[in-house]
Amino acid sequence: MTPRVLMFGWEFPPHNSGGLGTACEGLTRALTASGVETIFVLPRRAKVSAGSMKFRFAEIENLKIRTVPSLLYPYITSATYDQAYRGQVAGIYGRNLLEEVKLYAWRARQIAKEEQFDVIHAHDWLAYPAGLMAQKVSGKPLVVHVHATEFDRSGGNSVNQEVYAIEREGMEKAQKVITVSEWTKGIVMRHYGIPAEKIQVIHNGIEPQAGSFRPNCLEKLRASGNKIVLFVGRITLQKGPDYFVWAAKKVLQYEPKTFFVMVGSGDMEGQVVRLASELGISDHFIFPGFLRGEELNQIYQSADLYVLPSVSEPFGITPLESIANGTPVLISKQSGVAEVLTHALKVDFWDVDEMANQILAVLQHSTLKEVLTNYSQQELPRISWIEAARKCLAVYCGVCA
Repeated sequence: MTPRVLMFGWEFPPHNSGGLGTACEGLTRALTASGVETIFVLPRRAKVSAGSMKFRFAEIENLKIRTVPSLLYPYITSATYDQAYRGQVAGIYGRNLLEEVKLYAWRARQIAKEEQFDVIHAHDWLAYPAGLMAQKVSGKPLVVHVHATEFDRSGGNSVNQEVYAIEREGMEKAQKVITVSEWTKGIVMRHYGIPAEKIQVIHNGIEPQAGSFRPNCLEKLRASGNKIVLFVGRITLQKGPDYFVWAAKKVLQYEPKTFFVMVGSGDMEGQVVRLASELGISDHFIFPGFLRGEELNQIYQSADLYVLPSVSEPFGITPLESIANGTPVLISKQSGVAEVLTHALKVDFWDVDEMANQILAVLQHSTLKEVLTNYSQQELPRISWIEAARKCLAVYCGVCA
C-alpha cells in the first residue's frame, strides 16, 4: 500500500520567497502524481478572525493543504518576527520566534490527531518541532528534510545555538534524514553527529518547462550591444552577493558594455548597493527586486550568463531554472547543484579573479556559451522531481516497514 504522508513546511507557492517553496511544490506535485496522498500543513500569516483554514488545490490531485494562524513566514528571523508581532493579539501568537515555532508545533498536535497518515515529513528547522509533536501523538515514523542548516545560513559564523539545538533534535529523533546534496550530508555528519547510514541524499529537481521567449526591458540593453550577467536569489550572506559585485568590477575592466542584474532582496541589499557605488560601477547594476513566474523566466532568457556565487548552497534550484530558459551557468563549487550538473562552469566562491575570468570567457566566446547551453539542457531530464519523489517514496516505505 502506498504510504499517506503528513508533511510540514513553512512556505509553498505562490506564498514563497525562495527555493524551499519551489522545492516543496515540485516534490509534492511529483508525489501526488505518483498516487501518494499528501497533507501539507502550512503556517500562514492570517487575520485572527480567520482561524484555522483547510482547502485543496484543485490543480493538484491527492494534495490537501492545511493552514494554521501563525506569524511564521518565509526566511523569517528573530528581528523580523519581532516587527511582525507588534500590535498583535496576545495569546494568539508567540512573543518571539522560538515561541511561535512551539505554537506551530502545538497546533500540529491537533492536526495529527485529526488526519489519517502513515509517515511524517518535515522540511527544515521551523517545521521540525511540528513533526516531532506529530510523531509523539501518533507514533508514526518521522522523516526530516534538510534543505539548509544554520551553518549555511550563517556562513559558519555566529551560529544561533537555539536553532542549532532544534535542528539537531529533529535529526536525532527522526527515523531518516534526507539531505538535498552530498555537500549538506557532510555538514550534517560533521556538525550534527548524524551517522551516514541514517542519511539519504535526494537531489532537488526541476519540472519540464514549455515556454517561449518574450522580450522584456533588458532587450533594449542587448539591442544596444550590451551583455547581461544575472544573479537570482536572496541578497544575503549565504548567497555571496558581495563576491558577485567584486567580480563585476574586474569584468568591466575588459567588457565595459556589461550590465549586472541582481534579482531578489535581503538583509545585504543596502550593503551591496553601497559596495557597487564605492567601486564606481553602480551605473552597471540593476536591482529589479523579487521576481517570480513569467517575469523571472524572461529575465533568465535575456541574460548571457547566470552566476551562483554562494558561500554555502545546500542545492540551488535557480541554475536549473536558468538552463531551462536557455542561459548557461557559472556556479559555486560550494553548492549541491554542482554535484548534478556536468556542463556548467564552476568556481570557488571566494576566487573572484577566476569568477571574472570565466564570466569573460562566456561573454567573449559565443561558441562556449552555445556549447554550455546545449549540453546543460540535455542534462535536465535526469534531474527531475519525479526521480526525487521516487526516492522519497522508497524512504517512506523503508521507515514504515
